[in-house]
Amino acid sequence: MEKPLINCMQRIVLYETKSRFYVVGSNNAETRFRILKIDRTESRDLVIHDDKMEYSLNEVRSLLSTLNVGNKSRGQKVGMGLTRTVSAFGIVGFVRFLEGYYIILITKRRKVALIGHHTIFKIEDTCMLYIPADLHRIAHPDEPRYIKMFNNVDLKSNFYFSYSYDLTHTLQYNMSPTLGVENNADLEVSQSIDYDSIPVLQRQQSAEDVESAADVVVDPQDIREVLDMVVLKRNTPSPPIDGVLYGIKNEPTLKFVWNLYFLNSFRQNVHTDWILYMTHGFIGQMNINVFGKPMFLTLIGRRSNKFAGTRFLKRGINVDGDVANHTETEQIIQDTSILSLTSTRISSFVQTRGSVPLFWSQDTSKMMPKPAIQIDQADPLGYAAGQHFDEMLQRFGCPLIVLNLVKRKESSRKHESVLRDEFIKTIDYLNQFLPEEHAIQYIGFDMAHINKRKKTDVFEKFKDIAETCVRKCGFYYSRPALYCHQMGNKQKSKRLVHDRGNRQEGSKSAAGSGSGSGLCYQTGIVRTNCVDCLDRTNTAQFAIGKTALAYQLYEFGVIDSPRLEFGTDCVKMLEELYEDHGDTLALQYGGSQLVHRIETFR
Repeated sequence: MEKPLINCMQRIVLYETKSRFYVVGSNNAETRFRILKIDRTESRDLVIHDDKMEYSLNEVRSLLSTLNVGNKSRGQKVGMGLTRTVSAFGIVGFVRFLEGYYIILITKRRKVALIGHHTIFKIEDTCMLYIPADLHRIAHPDEPRYIKMFNNVDLKSNFYFSYSYDLTHTLQYNMSPTLGVENNADLEVSQSIDYDSIPVLQRQQSAEDVESAADVVVDPQDIREVLDMVVLKRNTPSPPIDGVLYGIKNEPTLKFVWNLYFLNSFRQNVHTDWILYMTHGFIGQMNINVFGKPMFLTLIGRRSNKFAGTRFLKRGINVDGDVANHTETEQIIQDTSILSLTSTRISSFVQTRGSVPLFWSQDTSKMMPKPAIQIDQADPLGYAAGQHFDEMLQRFGCPLIVLNLVKRKESSRKHESVLRDEFIKTIDYLNQFLPEEHAIQYIGFDMAHINKRKKTDVFEKFKDIAETCVRKCGFYYSRPALYCHQMGNKQKSKRLVHDRGNRQEGSKSAAGSGSGSGLCYQTGIVRTNCVDCLDRTNTAQFAIGKTALAYQLYEFGVIDSPRLEFGTDCVKMLEELYEDHGDTLALQYGGSQLVHRIETFR
């Protein structure tokens, strides 16, 4: 059995003396404490001491009292030797410009979503404190200018974190079992619990792990209440052992960790309880009430920190295969009548967006409403694009469907079609080196041209494409099929998973729970792009998400066929989430909200 390790430092108080900062962290109930000591006598270096010990409330009070008395000046009766400076909810990290280091703390947070028991927070406010004492400060005249530039990055704008849920991975990955569990001969089981020695399995991301997903026990109960402990000696895969509990800590997907640079200076030297990973993008949640049963619809948008930047400054791809405006969008539906992810029903569908993976740009020096698109660098071997698609195949598996929404025909000069022609050539070249069953599947759809036709419904034209994408990639569902879905060929023919062979009946390697697990997994991804990956892309992703939601609700037994009509409350909620998602990403990448909204294409 596996349970995630909870990041226990959920409440932080920073105390200061003339020579040190003392960062006292505790869990939410304030029953377990840890202490960091930060040296303030170093003018340029960051010196942090973590004894990695756990303290009780009385021990912390005694220690703070001793520090207070010990730091008073001789003969001083009034005043404090130890000063309480600020209270916080987590450490963003440490940063240095031209002088010494600063510590960045989360001072305000807001709950925005629940996934099972796991709470997701949005950062509402932060503070930055200079570490070296005034006596040891070496002033630099340009330091205020750098601080002003840094403060232009608004950490209150769409940055998210969770103490127990890994936002950098998909739900399917987080629910999958971890490779590296030993057999009976290699386990030492203890009846007494030592929290510091509970094993942390650093799970590296791989294509095999993504495709071999299964149910996993997730329960944010205090790890001290665990009845058994496991000490791992080697990292060789074997079946799990009944009655033994493994503490799991994921290795995050670093391209979605936006405070990684701030963490690099100290994360290797402190206990993992202090490390908090922040993501950037969008998270929204709504309650779909189905006959009195609450069901949460959640939309998560993870923006990549690779090749990040604003429109016109960041276009296309870099030499490492990272594309501009790369965002992974995950749509989760969960039955909240049961909070435990072990027992509840939960489903997710993932799709991505990103700039056309070519070396291209637009000249903004001339005052033109649409600057000409130019190919800056020829890549006849498709090396950069190959790296990009290779990373996607490793993360999601096959099929890899590329949905290209750029214009196919243009009345006057060639503009968007330049990208389309080069993109098709690159995909055709790369497909020469892939097996036919794993080839990149290209779908072109000129949404802007179709939308200009009178009395033409873009969604009606796009319906078959959305259906094809969802049926080929599938979706994740945590429970076996309902009995009514298993009856008769007529019912089976309606099921997405039976059509594509996505249900792994009795597959131990895929399900991780032995014969008859019958779980459903997403193997493959839809990658959507237009020129900016904003308006048209957001509309196409909503259409695909609407089709996926119909299959998800059908799997839950909420509707009798995998079809959802416009005008229903469920679709309206989904549309509102995708509108907010699109507006947020448009503000982050382009500086303004969506111009052509979903309603525009209907």
